[in-house]
Amino acid sequence: MSSDHKPTGTGWPDDGVSRPRSAPTPVVPDDADDDVAAERPAKAGRRLTSAGVVIAVLLGLLGFTLVVQLRSNATDSGLASARQEDLVRILSDLEAREERLRQEIADLEDSQRQLSSGAAGRQAALDEATRRADELGVLAGTLPARGPGLTVEFKAGSEPLKASAILDAVQELRGAGAEAMQIGGADGAAVRIVASTYFLDADGGITVDGRRLAAPYTIAVIGEPRTMETALKIPGGVVESVGNDNGTVIVQEQEVVDVSALRAPTTLQHARPAS
Repeated sequence: MSSDHKPTGTGWPDDGVSRPRSAPTPVVPDDADDDVAAERPAKAGRRLTSAGVVIAVLLGLLGFTLVVQLRSNATDSGLASARQEDLVRILSDLEAREERLRQEIADLEDSQRQLSSGAAGRQAALDEATRRADELGVLAGTLPARGPGLTVEFKAGSEPLKASAILDAVQELRGAGAEAMQIGGADGAAVRIVASTYFLDADGGITVDGRRLAAPYTIAVIGEPRTMETALKIPGGVVESVGNDNGTVIVQEQEVVDVSALRAPTTLQHARPAS
């Protein structure tokens, strides 16, 4: 055997030229692909788990916000501390007011039928116009009024009564269905209270529509007595607020209240009917 014999099996021809050896091909175990395939669902599962945690946190925050909102809407500091008999009276007054409103609707519908009834329509229209003019005169303060209602007297304590306390009482009475009001001072002078009436603090009393009044003050108001009294005496209302400042509010129901103070008609400078 010749001594210059070269081993075979390199894949290169034996032509005497030196060539680089090829790197051996790595042998991959058969289960390597299975490991990679198993790792991918695991990573995807971890990503899905993280997203689920974020969604759960967001849902929890949403639920907490809804609970807080519902509790806030359901809680009323004034009514929550009211006695059961006060709540029953308030409910009864609201039902009575609803009944009055239904009756007013029925009366208006009856008036509409009369106005469209032919020959009697002209007289019905005249009567309706007169009635409406009287109602508007009472609301505007240009006509006197009489009816059932309340007298509400305000007496100062250690601190003088502020105009804001009187204004709060007027707003409560309006919300409870007051139809006509006037306020008087210690000297007996009275001022009609209408939609544009304003109240200001002044030395030794308050100013109402430019007229200075001294305490004690008395509001004469026409409306449903029980409804208005309940509105003034509700926990956290006018009576309690004035009492916290050492003042006194005396509410008396009256079968007949006279609101006789008048207000000069207001001449409109800019507003005109739209139709």
